[in-house]
Amino acid sequence: MKLILLGPPGAGKGTQAQRLVDKHGIVPLSTGDMLRAAVKAGTPVGLRAKDIMDRGELVPDDVVVAIVADRLDQPDARKGFILDGFPRTVPQAVALDRLLKEKGLKLDAVVELKVDVGILQKRIENRIAEAKASGKPLRSDDDPEKLKRRVEIYHEQTAPLVDYYRVAGALTSVDGMASISQVASAIDQALGGSPQRRPKAAARRPTEKKAAPRAAEKVVKKPAKKPAKKAAAKKAGTSAEEAATAARKAPGKAAKRGATGARSGSRAGKAAANRASTTTKARRTRGR
Repeated sequence: MKLILLGPPGAGKGTQAQRLVDKHGIVPLSTGDMLRAAVKAGTPVGLRAKDIMDRGELVPDDVVVAIVADRLDQPDARKGFILDGFPRTVPQAVALDRLLKEKGLKLDAVVELKVDVGILQKRIENRIAEAKASGKPLRSDDDPEKLKRRVEIYHEQTAPLVDYYRVAGALTSVDGMASISQVASAIDQALGGSPQRRPKAAARRPTEKKAAPRAAEKVVKKPAKKPAKKAAAKKAGTSAEEAATAARKAPGKAAKRGATGARSGSRAGKAAANRASTTTKARRTRGR
């Protein structure tokens, strides 16, 4: 399992990271710890980082990425890891994506602990007041002014990572204002480790099986269209019989029309003969 936890200072990332380390047997990778370990081991990258830090300068991204790359190659990181304090900026996130791709690795999730900064500030103030009242020593981060400045830096530099990983489809947001156990349970569910999810997936299967017979019923109803074919055949037969009857009657009608035409022709001939006879008689009379 390969994870990144995002959230402002005081959101509880350290508590949840340690719980995940214990539960999954993965290693926490802190850039601060990795830098110190690289310097102590005297690795080439560590020596370069030491020279930069001795001058009081910030370690550039390419050096931090190189240290992370060396750490990921160690045997204990092969099972999985949680990155703490890295990436802090979008350019570092881009460099990390490129590094993981080169090593054939991929993040399983980026979990954001969403918190109300105003409530966090109030919690710090109450914790300081309780510690002073009971005589307990203050924690190094129990300083409202320091917390305020760290939160401002987070929003300036690191908060844009939320949008970066949301667009990449790797982000899951969890309510960091809930109790520690509730936040832990929400993270487990986000990582798919909650046993409560599995019954819901199994419960959908009977519904999917019932849907199949309905499709079959629609197929069985198709033969109902056969009577329509019989009606069409019957209609076609009737049309054929009517055509045959009309064909048989046709010669009689033609003969009748022929006879009528003959009678008409005979009358016309007689009329012509009468006209010719009348003309001849008239000519004879004039000749006399």
